[in-house]
Amino acid sequence: MQPELIADYACHTGENPQWHPGENCVYWVDIPAGRLFRYDCATGHHAICFESPDELGGFTIQHDGALLLFMARGAVRRWHGGEATTLIDHVPGEETSRFNDIIADPQGRVFCGTMPTATHRGRLYRLDSDLSIRPVVENIGCSNGLGFTPDRRQLYYTDSTDLMIYQFDYEQASGAITNQRTFVQTTEGEGVPDGLTVDAARCVWSARWDGGCIVRYAPDGSEMQRFMFPAKKVSSCSFGGPDYRDLYVTTAGGNDKANEGAGAGALFVLRGVGQGVPEFVSRIG
Repeated sequence: MQPELIADYACHTGENPQWHPGENCVYWVDIPAGRLFRYDCATGHHAICFESPDELGGFTIQHDGALLLFMARGAVRRWHGGEATTLIDHVPGEETSRFNDIIADPQGRVFCGTMPTATHRGRLYRLDSDLSIRPVVENIGCSNGLGFTPDRRQLYYTDSTDLMIYQFDYEQASGAITNQRTFVQTTEGEGVPDGLTVDAARCVWSARWDGGCIVRYAPDGSEMQRFMFPAKKVSSCSFGGPDYRDLYVTTAGGNDKANEGAGAGALFVLRGVGQGVPEFVSRIG
């Protein structure tokens, strides 16, 4: 199955593709450029819909259809109708960092990772509906891809620096994650595990930064398939489309296509590749 190119904005770090069921579209970001993009599935039209001088690490879709943007310094903003409102100005201790990879949980909380700095490694935070935020995992090399199992009992979490995809037990009522263990440890030189998503069969789809592919893992951690892309830095993936059978994929390195590949910095789709499930919506603020 060959990936289909949808839009090429030569993103430096294209990331966080997510289907918006209320709008029949896909949103995605270019992190360092602070740009948010929108692709209309019905018309094929795509455009930049938001730009910020600050880095944009990712977003969730709110229960009312707005987007919750996770920015540099731990800032969180609500974006709706072309206007952005600040909900959190910064997170103490993250003034020189930024958010990286975000996911809403079944109750509308948000798990949001931060990048390492000169003084500390990355962290995974949980943002609750009352806007309180607390670290739940510390000492992470590079906080990355997150995904819940369909039964809502476990959470996958990627540390790109350590080449690890972890698995946690998840308690929906409290939002607690416990019993951290290894799901997959990738091999040096095969590319770095980046964003991920989980399908209806509980298989994990993991993007490979500098590996040029998406890898599909069975629930026991064994590799099932690889899908190659015309870009070295495959950064993230998520299911979408009206029946959630299309896998939308972002790539990075668009600022250096000569070395990173013709498809670097673009949005792709693998059509009819599997059965996904809808992402949860956030309920913050």
